[in-house]
Amino acid sequence: MQIKFGTDGWRARIAEGYTFDNVRRVTQGFARYMQQEGLAEKGVVVGHDRRFQAEYFAAAAAEVLAGNGIHVWLTEGATPTPAISFSVTDKGAAGGINITASHNPAVDCGYKVRDALGGALPPAELKKIEALVPDSASEARRLKFDDAVSDGLIALFDPAPAYTQRLLSLVDIRPIQEAGFRLLVDPMWGNGAGWFARLLDGGKTTVYEIHSERNPIFPHMSRPEPIPPNVDHGLSFVSQVGADVALITDGDGDRLGVGDENGRFIDQLRVYGLLGYYFLELRSERGPIVKTISTTKMLNKLGKLYGVPVHETGVGFKYIAPKMVEVNAMIGGEESGGYAFRQHVPERDGLLAGLFILDMMVRTGRKPSQLLELLFAKVGAHYYDRIDSTFDTARQREILANVATARPTTIGGLKVTDIVTIDGHQFLMEDGGWLLIRFSGTEPIIRVYCETTHEQRVPDILQDGLKIAGLR
Repeated sequence: MQIKFGTDGWRARIAEGYTFDNVRRVTQGFARYMQQEGLAEKGVVVGHDRRFQAEYFAAAAAEVLAGNGIHVWLTEGATPTPAISFSVTDKGAAGGINITASHNPAVDCGYKVRDALGGALPPAELKKIEALVPDSASEARRLKFDDAVSDGLIALFDPAPAYTQRLLSLVDIRPIQEAGFRLLVDPMWGNGAGWFARLLDGGKTTVYEIHSERNPIFPHMSRPEPIPPNVDHGLSFVSQVGADVALITDGDGDRLGVGDENGRFIDQLRVYGLLGYYFLELRSERGPIVKTISTTKMLNKLGKLYGVPVHETGVGFKYIAPKMVEVNAMIGGEESGGYAFRQHVPERDGLLAGLFILDMMVRTGRKPSQLLELLFAKVGAHYYDRIDSTFDTARQREILANVATARPTTIGGLKVTDIVTIDGHQFLMEDGGWLLIRFSGTEPIIRVYCETTHEQRVPDILQDGLKIAGLR
């Protein structure tokens, strides 16, 4: 089996493509990359999520690194992805390995690699690792786990204290603790469990947490991805507990979903718009904004209003993280609900993003639905939706050709003004909105997304996108 890194790491079905032998193979490739780049002496941080066998896959990766003479800091238990990434910088390590399939279905597991800054490696570096992965697991050098621990090559550690201190340096937590919020937290059975309760303990704010145990089949949702319909069961608890806001983190804790005080989901484009407004208006910060092509044009409008540049990239933090570092971005993010922040690591952090939303509520004295009113007063109301469709892989070239040759004059009744091909095909429309058609980088799915200022046109825009792809 050939190992290929997609939008963010390598993912495969457990016991089919994702096996202990293949984890050892890809780790040997990463170890060779570390050695080839002269980074091996600095060591590697290894962590994992709560998926089936994840801790054992992480131990297998640690054994291979140790077998190559590379020191490993291995997390003591399941750890949010941003805490793993921060630990890379805290330990002065050369990189990180994270055993997680993030938001994928329960049958999958995954493997992410990070650089010395805790961010995703750019595509060119991932290609180097792929080329160094051996064809057979027999080529993977291994040192038995207990022997590696005894020899000091594997050190178990708790990443929570140092990561917590970083969060507390970025957010004034006390006003949130004393705000008296009723906060519903849904970690989607994943790594975000318990974190908001610990961070906000000791004040008047009350945290109600659901779906917090380890359960790798992810009941009540098709996958631990913080978008509808996966969030619907969790949001049904908002009215039961009288919550002021719902914060939802995905399976590995690096993405954030938000529900308002009425139990309505606030889509991830609007959340990114709120975060941009929060930094620019309420914190008076300035700096570049980095966004993928698949996220909101509200940020472009905010950029013009506040005089900051906005950079658009392909989809995935393998594009966002390097760009954030290059331009010293104030914030970076994508349509999936992943947001990263300056003075932290160039990595999605669902926990920190949630704290910023709470801080925004404190500073304005407004609930989530009222925060949207503030944002729309600046940039106008924007509406978003997407359709994910499976497809016969034998048709992929045909679908690509359909999209690449399409030259529609209107979409959803709106005039098409331009076509952008940074990642997939994005059709820009006269109202400043857009339709994007692209293949997923992690699953056999084609995604059709849109954003527009005309709420009633959203269904028609999406249907026209499906027709362009030849799926309708």
